[in-house]
Amino acid sequence: MRSKKCCFLLIGASLLAQLPASAARVERGNLVFDNVPPAPAALTASLDNYLNARQATPLGWAPGGQLLIATRFGDADQLHMLDKAGGARRQVTFYKEPVNEAVFSPDANQAGFVFLKDVGGDENSQLYFQRPSETAARLLSDGKSLNGDPLWSNAGRSVAFYSNLRNGRDSDIYIVEPGAGTPPKLVYTGDAPGWTVLDWSPDDSKLLLKKYISITESYLYVLDIATSQIRELDPAKAKVKVGIGPALFSRDGVGVFVASDRDAEFVQLQFVNLGSGERTPLSAHIPWDVEELAVSRDARYLAYTANQAGASRLTVLDLRSKQELAVPSLPPGLISNLHFDTQSRQLAFAYASPAQPRDAFVLDLSTNKVEPWTRSEAGPVDVNKFVTPRLTQFPTFDRNGGKFRQIPVYVYEPATPGPHPVLINIHGGPESQFRPGFDPWLQYVVNELGFVVLSPNVRGSSGYGKTYLSLDNGLLREDSVKDIGAMLVWIAAQSAFDAKRVFVSGGSYGGYMSLATMVNFGDRLRGGIDVVGISNFVTFLTNTAAYRQDLRRAEYGDERDPDMRAFLRRVSPVTNAERITKPMLIVQGQNDPRVPMSESEQMLNRLRARGVEVWYLLAKDEGHGFRKKQNRDAYLQTFAQFLLQNK
Repeated sequence: MRSKKCCFLLIGASLLAQLPASAARVERGNLVFDNVPPAPAALTASLDNYLNARQATPLGWAPGGQLLIATRFGDADQLHMLDKAGGARRQVTFYKEPVNEAVFSPDANQAGFVFLKDVGGDENSQLYFQRPSETAARLLSDGKSLNGDPLWSNAGRSVAFYSNLRNGRDSDIYIVEPGAGTPPKLVYTGDAPGWTVLDWSPDDSKLLLKKYISITESYLYVLDIATSQIRELDPAKAKVKVGIGPALFSRDGVGVFVASDRDAEFVQLQFVNLGSGERTPLSAHIPWDVEELAVSRDARYLAYTANQAGASRLTVLDLRSKQELAVPSLPPGLISNLHFDTQSRQLAFAYASPAQPRDAFVLDLSTNKVEPWTRSEAGPVDVNKFVTPRLTQFPTFDRNGGKFRQIPVYVYEPATPGPHPVLINIHGGPESQFRPGFDPWLQYVVNELGFVVLSPNVRGSSGYGKTYLSLDNGLLREDSVKDIGAMLVWIAAQSAFDAKRVFVSGGSYGGYMSLATMVNFGDRLRGGIDVVGISNFVTFLTNTAAYRQDLRRAEYGDERDPDMRAFLRRVSPVTNAERITKPMLIVQGQNDPRVPMSESEQMLNRLRARGVEVWYLLAKDEGHGFRKKQNRDAYLQTFAQFLLQNK
């Protein structure tokens, strides 16, 4: 009987033999393949089995008890209604573009929902209103500006949201009555792009607003809608920056539940009294970041999630007894999208794990039982062979507390003996964190291509405290790249890893990290994959959408300062492109407002001018990432080809 390792080698050799030596520029629909060989049939078939998986995300409850979810039956996520656990998913939106943000009015007489939808990934999301019994939606916004975070009032007649309609940069707060047919009304003029709506007060007379500057600096305000008076809630000490996460009014209007890192290393949940300013800690016993909040309409329950070493912990607090419910546990995974129903009897949430597609689950508060309302298909593959990654650490170049600093990394490893080729998978952000959810692509790379996948959380990642988060800011930018250099040393010391066959990949900021790793450590790599990545910090900060510039300057530095500009040019991959000699795959969405297409194309042109082999894939109907199934399938097929041809 042949070993599994032998099968890996035979599959790889068979697919590799089908790859053409070169390819020209080919357009297929909205996809442009430049120097990308056609996908072999065997590769396409094996990968399709994994990519046919689908997932479901709960978005909220209708007054009648139906659950609104986003899920995919065709090419893109659309809205569906569920009447009960295991019930049929009744589709209510039908668009070519994805629809995965929506909220139902709590008023049964209103009987409708608002949702957001952009065009081609341009992120200029428009606000629509639709009733489930209707097939057409009504546009509520202007059709051009960026709009977001729609939130129904408690009475269910008005929706508050932010928009940059006024000048294309700053976020203002509007209120619209979808049932009235009148245009939105401006209720607050923002002075920056980061204003958002978090909650309505119980009597609908006030709005809880957040002004977001960066992940470590935000400000919380209460706006009186009638008078336009605004006051800061819980102001921090002078010159002390505070990172604020979710926040909600208490149902009695006495105070606000706030998740922030004020006076703490992690984002902690507190209750702030609106009258006295007194703060009461609620999650001090959890040394991790609090991520999401939900409060039941009857004021009895508070639900929140905490990011516990990458896995989610769900807590439901009975506010009357001040006791935590003994919520039934699920296998370690990711929990998000918390929604109490209008009767305060059920809590819906999304749950996923490495072997479980994201599904809608419901906790019945009267019986304390958890039940899946959807059971999404993983495709024609055996999820029992899906790998659960192990979390480990590797030492990096600097010291912390007298010892070498440790960098967390998730390791997806084939079941067969090594040594295996390695794919380094770097997350974006940079203020993000790799967390092990359901990812059939990574499972394919491990199970079918025989790679070890390493997903590190280098310095600057969230989830490990605000000190770790700040270790790559400004002039410290290259330290995160040095973490990958230390990782390559660690890889060489692992007997199960083949240090001579290592690839690096990443998207967005992870794309920059991939390029920078190729610049600095290319002699130890076989190739790199850059997806919508930053190649030049100066041109990126100059050309990114106006409403994002200050947000990104807070992280990377202000390119308008001469000294910082010189530093950013020096560390930019395009400045050092002559040091990249190994093959590259570059992937870009034409309508990307975050990392413009020019970032990919200037790197493409610089490398090709020097004779470096570069595959380039462009999607004309995508933005910052590929959201449509046919485009994502083509991208991952190209990714797999690139690994096979160069491994």
